[in-house]
Amino acid sequence: MVEHATLTGYDSTGTSGSDDDNSVASQEKHNSLCVFKDVENDPEDVGRFLYLEGVEYVMWCTYDVHFYASFALLELFPKIELNIQRDFAKAVLSEDGRKVKFLAEGNSGIRKVRGAVPHDLGTHDPWNEMNAYNIHDTSKWKDLNPKFVLQVYRDFSATGDMSFGADVWPSVCAAIDYMEQFDRDKDGLIENDGFPDQTYDTWTVHGISAYCGCLWLAALQAAAAMALQLGDRAFAEKCKGKFVKAKAVFEEKLWNGSYFNYDSGSSSNSRSIQADQLAGQWYTASAGLPPLFDEFKIRSALQKIYEFNVLKVKGGRMGAVNGMHPNGKVDETCMQSREIWAGVTYGVAATMILAGMEEQAFATAEGIFIAGWSEEGYGYWFQTPEAWTIDGHFRSLIYMRPLAIWGMQWAISLPKAILDAPKVNVMDRLHISPLVSRSFNETGVRKIATKAKCFGKSVFHCAC
Repeated sequence: MVEHATLTGYDSTGTSGSDDDNSVASQEKHNSLCVFKDVENDPEDVGRFLYLEGVEYVMWCTYDVHFYASFALLELFPKIELNIQRDFAKAVLSEDGRKVKFLAEGNSGIRKVRGAVPHDLGTHDPWNEMNAYNIHDTSKWKDLNPKFVLQVYRDFSATGDMSFGADVWPSVCAAIDYMEQFDRDKDGLIENDGFPDQTYDTWTVHGISAYCGCLWLAALQAAAAMALQLGDRAFAEKCKGKFVKAKAVFEEKLWNGSYFNYDSGSSSNSRSIQADQLAGQWYTASAGLPPLFDEFKIRSALQKIYEFNVLKVKGGRMGAVNGMHPNGKVDETCMQSREIWAGVTYGVAATMILAGMEEQAFATAEGIFIAGWSEEGYGYWFQTPEAWTIDGHFRSLIYMRPLAIWGMQWAISLPKAILDAPKVNVMDRLHISPLVSRSFNETGVRKIATKAKCFGKSVFHCAC
């Protein structure tokens, strides 16, 4: 772990020693508005924290993967987890206009777009030079912003830290608003753009997708719930309206009677059974929010995953394969569709636990132990990789995502703050009396938000 003044080159005033950004005049104006929090004089600040995506993918705090791994930090080091979220919240409101060429499509863009959650905190100059990842333009990814909203709400709900909630609330609103550009037909639901625009970055998605669509629905509900608690009733109403429209479209386009199709396109894998199709529901249940879908649909989809993605791969002794055709054959569309990801398997198992399917959950997770840790497995002890194939070829050792096993622990022993969350549908809570609304506003966002800070004199241009 590093504190502000160590890795990033900040001097005693909290500003950066770098001079590769804009004019001195504009920076001085920026610094007069934005000053770093004084770590030494704030006993609640535990410093800043970085951890690698893996020893082969050398990027700090890769956020689409942190979505799976963050349960470990929240359970073991909650203050560190909150500070990571604060770092990403600051980044959402910042922009880095330096040009970058993206390798997959061969096009160019800027390093960091305002409103977009960054893929990572960088490699060589973390915090100051984010988005070391340059395969795709991640400002067009559909999972990063919903994942930010979901992680923030889970952490806010679990810790009850109103100051944290107020700190990051402007970034939550910006993250939701940024996604509106991907709802091109104005039905409330975001669409994917025909390239791998999410954490499965070799697996192309067309139109509405189970993975990103479910994350988006969950993010809208989480944002509405957080808005109510922070007194932003207008934003809660906005998210509610989008959620109601988007949910109806999602189910109409993707539900096929037993699970949600991979996407709404017409490709050979559009009806594939994706192991991770209920990632949004995983976070919804983990945060104590009402389920996104009818219990029947959730359990049916999970049972389908168990019977096909798990049991049809060496009898369930390898984990859940990412993609499976409804005819029982592994989806060979790309490298990632045919891989088994330990972290995703643990996430699926956690979702099963939260849905009351403990037997299937532990049988699913046992496949990872058998393949990775048992004597009959492939020998991945203490270096669990991101992925392996049915024949045991692995990819990316000592990876971040398998920390999702802590999501199973979270599901087994939900904290009291989550267990005591109101059981009424959060969308129904918008119809509250003026008296209750007034009580929210008395502890609203503006009166609490005293700690929110920006990046100071970095290459970013902050809008705070």
